[in-house]
Amino acid sequence: MKLTKNFGIATFALAISLATFEAKATQAAVVNYNFAVNATSGSNPGQYFGSFGYDDSNLNRIGEENLDVNNGLLFITFDYLGTTYTEIDDIEYSIGGGPLVSFRDGELLGLSYLVENQFFIGGDLDTPFTGGNRFYTTTDFLSAEEVGTVSYSTVPEPLALFGTAIATVTGFLVNRQKKNNQMSA
Repeated sequence: MKLTKNFGIATFALAISLATFEAKATQAAVVNYNFAVNATSGSNPGQYFGSFGYDDSNLNRIGEENLDVNNGLLFITFDYLGTTYTEIDDIEYSIGGGPLVSFRDGELLGLSYLVENQFFIGGDLDTPFTGGNRFYTTTDFLSAEEVGTVSYSTVPEPLALFGTAIATVTGFLVNRQKKNNQMSA
């Protein structure tokens, strides 16, 4: 009887965990990322942190795609040199051209985010409308110096964390029950 009860609890926990992964794959959602800038040269070396999120409902996940504030509801927060910058600080925000986040076959390439006379996060300067993992400082509109790199990490969805926590606790309880049964036998 105890084995059936434990098996039922474990099955329930596994079902909840799998449901969180299935829901993510089939539904459009706001996807959140953290990013870290590692500036290794220039006048302000150090680490700087930010985050961004977007609605992935307009992604086809085929070829190269960009989402911006208009088609992806993109929002950004970036703390740099004591100032917090958001998507509205991008030089092209007012015309709907930036910032943007780029993808290839659904995989994140990175941000393209330019705050005039401060910094640029992106890829190659020759293709500024493709996001990337380079960090540049800018002194005017036409000059930029590459001073570091940008790394991105996804922020897990709360439902996925909840499902994982339930599965972990259930596994712990089942193992504890087994040990108690072995000691009493």
